Amino acid sequence: MAYRVNNIVLIVFVLALAVFPLLFIHGQEFGGADGQAEQVIAQTNPDYEPWFSSIWEPPSGEVESLLFTVQGAVGAGFIGYYFGYMKGRKNAKN
Repeated sequence: MAYRVNNIVLIVFVLALAVFPLLFIHGQEFGGADGQAEQVIAQTNPDYEPWFSSIWEPPSGEVESLLFTVQGAVGAGFIGYYFGYMKGRKNAKN
């Protein structure tokens, strides 16, 4: 019974984390940390020269988003597999 309550609390917490920014942040666009860092560097040291440039740039923002999403999905898959494997291993010992 305690597991069920914990799961419900965790689900409500995750949903609140996902919905809260959508409800309370209106009209702002999220540019990402790379763009903000570039602005700060340009302000603090206008003569800065980057060390290197990208080897390959995705043809569009949609492709870049797709690759980022695939990377996250693969990482989540590995994490889920690891936790499932460890749980199965623990249950096999008992």
